[in-house]
Amino acid sequence: MTRARARAKTPAGGRAVAATLSREAVAASFIERQWLDRPRARRLGPRSLAEFVERTGGLQIDTINVLERAHYLTLWSRFGAYDRRRLDRMIYRQRTLFEYWSHAACFVPRSHAPHWRRVMADYRTQHVGWGSWLRKNARLLREVEAAVGERGPLGNSDFAQPRPRGGTGWWGWKPAAHALHFLWMSGRLLVSDRVHFQKRLDLAERVLPELATVEPETWPEFLRWHTRLSLAAMGAATETDLRMYLSFPRVPVAKRRQGLTSMLASGEAVAVAVDGDSARWYALAADVPAIQAAGRRRRGPRGTTLLSPFDSLLWHRDRVRRLFGFDYRVEIYTPGPKRVHGYYSLPIFHDGLLIGRLDAKNHRADAHLEIRNVHFESWFVKGETPPGAHWGRPDRDTAIAGVAESIRSLGEFLQARRITCLKVQPTTLTRPMKAALEAHSDR
Repeated sequence: MTRARARAKTPAGGRAVAATLSREAVAASFIERQWLDRPRARRLGPRSLAEFVERTGGLQIDTINVLERAHYLTLWSRFGAYDRRRLDRMIYRQRTLFEYWSHAACFVPRSHAPHWRRVMADYRTQHVGWGSWLRKNARLLREVEAAVGERGPLGNSDFAQPRPRGGTGWWGWKPAAHALHFLWMSGRLLVSDRVHFQKRLDLAERVLPELATVEPETWPEFLRWHTRLSLAAMGAATETDLRMYLSFPRVPVAKRRQGLTSMLASGEAVAVAVDGDSARWYALAADVPAIQAAGRRRRGPRGTTLLSPFDSLLWHRDRVRRLFGFDYRVEIYTPGPKRVHGYYSLPIFHDGLLIGRLDAKNHRADAHLEIRNVHFESWFVKGETPPGAHWGRPDRDTAIAGVAESIRSLGEFLQARRITCLKVQPTTLTRPMKAALEAHSDR
């Protein structure tokens, strides 16, 4: 393993670099910043929840519920089993987080609301596809906002009914849904809570009162904050990594680049090189010593967990492939016969390595967690050197025991009374995998 060097003697792509880093340094730093250096070992509370989402920039929300909602799984990967009702109280009563976009639809920390105010204020002009719709539906927009102001939190289903107080005609579900979405993204409404996972929106000043007094920062200020947040969440990143990690707002590449250019000019960000990679990489100047230190450790992260397909570690899958040698694809939208690893496969994270994937289904009515398929990477099965950043070859028995313990913890989190494992690939690992599961079920 090549250690980071404090000062590179050769430029990367013609740009002088502040340091040359090993792939292990970049990967280890990324893992730490994503709170996976000690998977399932932290305690979830309002402070740790806010800190985690502040560091990553967002906690992605997704509607697919074959196993559990994405944000619940992402937090389980870091904190282990916790009370989901308590988490919902932290979000929707204490307002530790609020719903907006950062990568996709996400929970973002309340402390970031003043920065996102810039995007909210300019949503109409930044997302020009709304122009024609807004011209045709200005009255509807006013009526929907007025209804929320008068009646309190409302969702899409509330507008698939006759208008209240004797009004004539129907709201029309689809136009009203568009109006609610626009009012949300432009910051006039915010998500107050969810009922059966359906959003209910209220006036922004009733959800986050402080927003009413926030003056939107300038776009240069916002772009620097956005770039700073992304670099802090990843450690070192290419320009493409920056664009694909916090992918919202969708602004032209040249405009987005202004944030990085400004930070490089001021010295807040610096160019770095990564051994074996010809791409240009960047990091916050203040973070370079910590990234270098991560590369000098003889031991990598320790612990095992399973990752949601929408985990922030996986937001830019090409970055995952470059750093960890793990080619991951979400197969939810792939026709069944063409799926390789399963409908909802969870990457298996062990000691800083991605060693396989696990496809599972939660049968809630039967309190049954069904492990449909555990598929280990070929290099792991053969005992070969990992293809990406690594700290030696993992011990196979320890890794399998870690996977079994993660499944047990997931079952506890999902309140499953029974766990079954149908298939292990390759089949040579079926017996040790099932034996490890049985051993953990007896504890």
